[in-house]
Amino acid sequence: MKKNLLLNVALWLFMVLSFTSCSQIDNYKASEAKIAELRNDSIITHEMLDECYARTNNLNDENVLLQDKNDSVQNNLDKLSTSTELTITDQKIRLTELNKIVQKQKDVMASLKTVLSEALINYNSDELTVYTKNGKVYVSLEEKLLFKSGSDVVDPKGKDALKSLVGVLNDTKDVSVMVEGHTDNIPIHTAEFQDNWELSTARATSILRIMTADLGFNSYKITASGRANFYPVKSNKTPQGRAGNRRTEIILSLDLKDVYSLLN
Repeated sequence: MKKNLLLNVALWLFMVLSFTSCSQIDNYKASEAKIAELRNDSIITHEMLDECYARTNNLNDENVLLQDKNDSVQNNLDKLSTSTELTITDQKIRLTELNKIVQKQKDVMASLKTVLSEALINYNSDELTVYTKNGKVYVSLEEKLLFKSGSDVVDPKGKDALKSLVGVLNDTKDVSVMVEGHTDNIPIHTAEFQDNWELSTARATSILRIMTADLGFNSYKITASGRANFYPVKSNKTPQGRAGNRRTEIILSLDLKDVYSLLN
C-alpha cells in the first residue's frame, strides 16, 4: 500500500514537471516566432525607408533639373524680349528710310513729268500726252505723230518728238524705259505683218532703235514690247476711240535698288 502511494506521487510529479516543460517549450517557440515576425517587419520597414530616401533624392534631382530649365527658359525669354525690341527699333528706322526714298522718288518723277511736259509743249494733245500713273511717268504718242497706217517706219515729226524726249532722259539718272506698242481691234494681215501683235511689236522696236542707235539712250535701260489691241484706253466702237488706241507708250520708272536694299 505504501509502495503504491509513493508510485502515484512520483507519477504525479512527473506529469506536473512534463506539463510545465511542454508549456515552457511552447512559450519559447511562440516567442521565437514573434521575434522572427518582428525581424521581418523591421526588414520590410527598412526597405520601405530606403525606397522613400531614394525617391526623395530623385525628386530633389528632378527639382534641380526643373529649376535649371526654368532659369534657361527665363534667360531665353529675356534675350528674345531684348531682340524683339531691337528688331522693332530697326524696323522703325528702315520704315523711316523707306518713306524718305519713296518720297524722293515721287518728287523726282513729278519733276520729270514737268520737264517732259515743257520739252514737248509744241505738240498737241491729240498727238501726245504726258501723265503719271502708279508712280511712273507715261508719254503716250498717237499713231498720227509717229506712223502711217499699217507701217512701223517713224515719221520725221515723230523723230523730233523722240529727240526732245531722249534729251530729257539722258539728263536724268536711274531712269528705266519701257516702250509699248498698241493697236485698235481691227485685224491686220499684210505681207509685212501677220497680225496686230507683229505690228505693235515692230513699232515699239523701231522707236527703241531710234532712241538708242540714233539718239544715244542707254541700251541697257530700255525694253520694247507689243500689246496689240488688248489694252485699249478708249472704246473701239468709234473712229475717234480706235485712233486713241493706236498709240505707243513710253513708260518711265526709277531704279528701285535703294528700296530693294532696305527690304533685304
